[in-house]
Amino acid sequence: MARDTDLPTRRDVLKTTGAAGAVGIAGLAGCTGGGGDSGNGSGGEGGSGNGSGGGSGSDDYPALGNYPIEGDTAVLGFNVPQSGPYASEGQDELRAYELAVKHLNNGGGWVDSQFDDLSGDGVLGMEIDYVSGDTATDADTARQSAQRMIQRDNVIMITGGSSSATAIAMQELCQQEKVMFMCCLTHSNDTTGKNCVRYSFREMFNAYMTGQALAPVVTEEYGGDNEFYQLYADYSWGQTQQSSMQMFLEEAGWSQVESVPTPLGTSDYSSYLSEAANSGADVIVLNHYGLDGANSLSQAVDMGIDQDMELLVPLYNRPMAEAAGGAISGVFGTAAWDAQLDNEPSQQFTQVFNEEYERTPSGPAQLAYAQTLQYAAAVERAGTFYPPEVIKQLEDYEYDNIGMGQELMRKCDHQAQRDVPVVRGLPADQQEQGTYFEIVNVTSRDDLGYGCDEGPAAECELGSYE
Repeated sequence: MARDTDLPTRRDVLKTTGAAGAVGIAGLAGCTGGGGDSGNGSGGEGGSGNGSGGGSGSDDYPALGNYPIEGDTAVLGFNVPQSGPYASEGQDELRAYELAVKHLNNGGGWVDSQFDDLSGDGVLGMEIDYVSGDTATDADTARQSAQRMIQRDNVIMITGGSSSATAIAMQELCQQEKVMFMCCLTHSNDTTGKNCVRYSFREMFNAYMTGQALAPVVTEEYGGDNEFYQLYADYSWGQTQQSSMQMFLEEAGWSQVESVPTPLGTSDYSSYLSEAANSGADVIVLNHYGLDGANSLSQAVDMGIDQDMELLVPLYNRPMAEAAGGAISGVFGTAAWDAQLDNEPSQQFTQVFNEEYERTPSGPAQLAYAQTLQYAAAVERAGTFYPPEVIKQLEDYEYDNIGMGQELMRKCDHQAQRDVPVVRGLPADQQEQGTYFEIVNVTSRDDLGYGCDEGPAAECELGSYE
């Protein structure tokens, strides 16, 4: 689907020819109501559209971004880390994205069982295709890859991210280009805080919610009067992760000794860990993720630090735990989702993913699959791919069909209000394929979050629909 980027694209032509026509028809845009509120993910009755705005264009909506779609195929862009310290997460995301496309076109999985809006025969009668890119866990690379997808491949939606820096870079580009972005794995408070945009939605909870969920559990386990020392990845996610842990651990009665940044992609943490071990703190909080998280935790255990101090890893996933092996034993953290969750959507997704790939899906895989289907279902409810109408279908949408209980995609900041699993790593002799930790608590969304004028949301200004 690639084309010579030096040649005029269809998008360039639309921008030129659409400007004059937009004046006469812009008043019709946005005429189809807001988001639904069905608890089973089937959507509400508002915003159903007139069915004529799917692909080849409609008199109801002006050209915007890569809308209208030319032909009978809608192309999605999957931009994930296929190299760099978060490559394992990216590989599992891409597996899930490809599975979602298969189910959208041919039925299967949640398309048949959880999403009443989806038919398994494409979306609005269009076949779904995709292109993929490698963010290399780097914001500039991610933005360049996303730009190629928009300009060269005419993608109607982009999704991806395992680094919050890459997700933020992509969503800012998508806002400018008026192409929707469905966040996959991004945990920084800033994604739906100071860097929020109208054209992006996040299912994943954030660092603030991790602090809220984890602090009560570790306080009960280790007592209410401890000193802690933090190491954190020195970019958007790690910075907001360490500040959130400091906030909620100090509220619980703990005190911070020191907080030290580490470069993303660090392979040897020994000097940082030695300083932490000599600090006199009771607990070391390792705000690292992916291969970085596996390395820092494994090195801490190899150095024997766990014999004298407790270790915390605020954010886990299956590939990271697999890489760390027995080092995760007894170490608390949170996870986006886990195959052990005992509910129908989780069991169904685990089954179809395992049948397709002969492996247990990770939390990032569940996010990737869910966000792709959520976008497709919103398009069906809107009756058009026109981005502002799809956005309105997702804002304040309630659903309970992806394995994390009853959720709300909040309108004010596009942050999902959802439960957060708190987990503890299993000893090496208890680890089985795909099972590396036990779920010790699923913190209800009622005990998490913040108001639209509080916390990260207070800094959010979403921007325009058009």
